Amino acid sequence: MKIEKNKVVTLTYELRILDEDGEQNLIETANEEQPMVFIYGMSGLPDQFEDNLEGLKSGESFDFKLDTEDGYGEYNEDAVVDLPKNVFEVEGSVPDNMLEEGNYIPMSDSEGNQLQGRVVEVGDDTVKMDFNHPLAGKELYFKGKVESVREATPEELDHGHVHGAGGHQH
Repeated sequence: MKIEKNKVVTLTYELRILDEDGEQNLIETANEEQPMVFIYGMSGLPDQFEDNLEGLKSGESFDFKLDTEDGYGEYNEDAVVDLPKNVFEVEGSVPDNMLEEGNYIPMSDSEGNQLQGRVVEVGDDTVKMDFNHPLAGKELYFKGKVESVREATPEELDHGHVHGAGGHQH
């Protein structure tokens, strides 16, 4: 069975990005104990990531690069914003250890869209947050293997995610 729309795909891979010296640094691994499992066409991953896997079968290897624009886009300076410290208050105060540089905080914008913001700097009255994807502005180098491909169940297709081993538990 080959990778195509609505198939459940299980992958093992290594993801590398370039450092300042142009060397590839390993930043993420999906191994046999913790593989990546997703429904092809519903993964939320960059389209080009899925396109590079289309047609592969269980046991086949892959090795490809996603350019910045095919991955998570260019780094956007406008996505770095100063927010009033009081927006982080819960019941009148900011929880201990929440506003530490490097922390990721789930937030939502004025339309209710979910965002992940990284704390860049904490001032007296404001917090500088970066809402860029952590891999924005990076070329992504994927190398791995297709572990399995199977039909998605009607329930998985209805819910938009994989159930069972490696997937979502209800």
